[in-house]
Amino acid sequence: MISRDVYLEPDAPDPVLDPAVVLGFARRHIPVVAMVTAVDETGGEARAYVIDDRYVLKTQRPHRRRPRTNLQKEVFYLRQIATHAPELPVPRVLGSGQDGSVEYILMTRIPGTALKYVVLEGEARRAALIGLGRVLARVHGLPLAPFEQAGLVPGDKDAGDVQARIGQGLRQALDSMGTQAEAFAGDTVLEALPERLLGGGPIDGRRAPLHSNPGPEHTFVDPSTLKLQGLIDFGDAYVRHPCLDMRRWTAPGDRSALLEGYSAETEVDEAFLRTLRIAQSIVLMDIMVQRSERRQAALDDLRALITEC
Repeated sequence: MISRDVYLEPDAPDPVLDPAVVLGFARRHIPVVAMVTAVDETGGEARAYVIDDRYVLKTQRPHRRRPRTNLQKEVFYLRQIATHAPELPVPRVLGSGQDGSVEYILMTRIPGTALKYVVLEGEARRAALIGLGRVLARVHGLPLAPFEQAGLVPGDKDAGDVQARIGQGLRQALDSMGTQAEAFAGDTVLEALPERLLGGGPIDGRRAPLHSNPGPEHTFVDPSTLKLQGLIDFGDAYVRHPCLDMRRWTAPGDRSALLEGYSAETEVDEAFLRTLRIAQSIVLMDIMVQRSERRQAALDDLRALITEC
């Protein structure tokens, strides 16, 4: 389930655009914009030029172009949200275009700070993640047919694809754990993993349009009130099982809050929950094998998760 990025032009120059050029693009859609107030490069694949503290002109960074990232796809996704769920706190597309090698989206700016850079604990964290869960449920409830017909959004074609992808990811994760048998010898929880995860009912095969990584770097909160402000960056979207948008929130409290919000907007049955537990177990097993400094925290989360199986 872990995809490896291939960058198409790793040696391409990556200049920061002159403010006059940025404003020229923006004025094609909003003539009255005045100045570039910040340049945000924390996104990795994209660069965001903040204009008048109200708008964002997003460009793809040439050396970080990859097949799964597509600005046209992001425009399409955001316009689907604007049509079917306009109340959701996501950017609104104001215009897009291409000039030479520069492709861009002009959109509204989600205020606040990425959760990644904010200390968010206790009830404030729970409230923000309940809100995020509600947003994800509404996003996953968008009509699927337009995403399949647009030719922009890749993903699983049917329930069989979903089940095969998650099943393969689980088998690979269990095999990787097997290579570390000495490190985990005698741990009854880990020894019971294959039976717990492979037993029970079949993997759920439902599909939805996913954000792909609604994690702390893309979830924005108000740094003062700590309330959820919105979700950004839909450029890596794909169609797969909706639980994959939730798989990285593995801490018990985070998982509980996210599910509380999600289930407030849509039905969450046992098949969904079982598939989510499998997806999160894969993430945690990968961390335990690959990130020794995070092994104990991942094991603690995995213990809590397995007790639910």
